[in-house]
Amino acid sequence: MIGLNRVKTWILIAALGGLFVLIGSFFGTNGAVIGLAIALVFNFSMYWFSDKIAIATTRSKPVTEQEAPELYRIVRELTETNQMPMPRIYVAEMAQPNAFATGRNPEHAAVSVTRGILEILDERELRGVLAHELSHVANRDILISSVAAAIGMSITFLARFALWFGGGDDRENSFGIFGLLLAWVLAPIAAAIIQMAVSRSREYQADESGAILSRDPDALASALRKLEVAAQRVPVPATVSPAEAHLFIVNPFRGRQAGMSLANLFSTHPPTDQRVARLAGIKKQL
Repeated sequence: MIGLNRVKTWILIAALGGLFVLIGSFFGTNGAVIGLAIALVFNFSMYWFSDKIAIATTRSKPVTEQEAPELYRIVRELTETNQMPMPRIYVAEMAQPNAFATGRNPEHAAVSVTRGILEILDERELRGVLAHELSHVANRDILISSVAAAIGMSITFLARFALWFGGGDDRENSFGIFGLLLAWVLAPIAAAIIQMAVSRSREYQADESGAILSRDPDALASALRKLEVAAQRVPVPATVSPAEAHLFIVNPFRGRQAGMSLANLFSTHPPTDQRVARLAGIKKQL
């Protein structure tokens, strides 16, 4: 199943690339190159400093092993099992139970848990959550999400450039202003839908990788149920942006969503009931 998720992710990345090429041919080569260049510079700057940005916006503070011995013990056990370097460990003074991992590679990784998650999860559930987060690092999901974001942003830039500066090449007259307006609206929406699908695919894979790493899918499933309920009741600090929602194990800005709906197309995370059902399937395979 993990292999299928990887294939799905790269198919979605390829779809984003194909959409970029299609929109580029529609509006002209020069605009496509400019849009891609701007998006690459912006998103790979974010990629390079992703850990520092996430730590700052969540106001996470580093903790020592003396301050959080259980947290260190669990992370050390999991990283040794997965043959990963020990990440930097932080605690955010957020009441909402949540957690995230970030960093451009395992050598520059950081894991942060909120004060709220330490209060409501037992040791097994916390271990399941940390295995999920460490799997994001091992799977290099920050890099993958940065690639998807760069292509998606370049498509949006390209559509905006085309509206204000014309379609480019000799295609401008054949499509006219109606075609430009249609693409201005639809191209960014299509890019966002694919980009969110990439994010959901990575969450599924982190669930699977984390469940296998911890050897305890039930614990992760139990944690996800608790965190989903808490996300409806406890707000996140104003310093945290919705653009950072994909970092967390559950979307901190979303209440419960079951089944597939139009809203799910623009969600960074799959519905929790579907994640739990998949974890039940993984349990049968272990």
